[in-house]
Amino acid sequence: MAYARGRRRSEGLNYWPGFVDALSTLLLSIIFILSIFVLGQFFLSQEVTGKDEALNRLNSQIEELSQLLALERGNNRNAQDQLALLSDSLGKAEGEKTRLQGLLDTAQGSAANAAAAGGALTEAQARLIDQKRISDQAMAQIELLNQQIAALRRQIGALEEALNASEKRDQESQTKIADLGSRLNIALAQRVQELSRYRSDFFGRLREILGNRPDVRIVGDRFVFQSEVFFAPGQATLQPEGKAEMDKLASVLLDLEKQIPTDIPWVLRVDGHTDNRPIKSPQFPSNWELSASRAIAVVQYLITKGIPAERLVAAGFGEFQPIDPTDSDEARSKNRRIEMKLTER
Repeated sequence: MAYARGRRRSEGLNYWPGFVDALSTLLLSIIFILSIFVLGQFFLSQEVTGKDEALNRLNSQIEELSQLLALERGNNRNAQDQLALLSDSLGKAEGEKTRLQGLLDTAQGSAANAAAAGGALTEAQARLIDQKRISDQAMAQIELLNQQIAALRRQIGALEEALNASEKRDQESQTKIADLGSRLNIALAQRVQELSRYRSDFFGRLREILGNRPDVRIVGDRFVFQSEVFFAPGQATLQPEGKAEMDKLASVLLDLEKQIPTDIPWVLRVDGHTDNRPIKSPQFPSNWELSASRAIAVVQYLITKGIPAERLVAAGFGEFQPIDPTDSDEARSKNRRIEMKLTER
């Protein structure tokens, strides 16, 4: 009887196999969740890369069209210069034609006078022969000039056609560039509007969660937390109260991430600020290091809560961007702060 009771007691304390099974199940669940998260990040990065490549192609097309437009404008100027040169040559040719025609008229008049003069027939005949020779030369020159003028007019016509075609291509290129620029501006404006809408949703939901706390303010498009909410004086390690506030922020940010389209490159920027009292500790030689370390600490904690690292930016400003520039304890309290802003990358 005593042996049986001892055996049952030893069998009741053997809980190790159940603990191993529970631990294995928990490990498999964690591996499954991490696999889903990695796959989601992979597809998200592929989608963002595709959008960036499309935007780069559009910018390349705009640059190519701009180069073609500059080339066409250069050709247009060359054609106009050549047209001006040919027009000047045509004017000179027409002037020469007029001069030769005057010589011909003069020669013909002289020949008529020589025929009418009965007293100097021989001299008149000689002059008539000379005048005919001059007239024939003038007619030959006029004919040559007429041919040159006709050739010049053909060249001018061809140049005008080329100039019209160049102007037409120029107008088409300008139209394409204007259309591409308009499409690009519309796309950028749509992204800004979408990001503004999600930023408003984010601030509205975060305002509801945080309530009317005196140590949290809304300044423009950002939330401002007093540093005392998160950190002890001169330190950059998050306190339990600060972690609780970051848990609320992370919850809102994770819900918002599911709603924002993947092609909008948004980030949450965390800015660290200090007062103007110098700090010279072994860990933080200046306020630059302290403000940057505090911003990094907030970002690292948000990453542990599931916020993707590529959606976070940490920046330290030291004491160089105060809210209140006066040198009072109240001003220093305002200037010791952590600011958060949802913006485009």
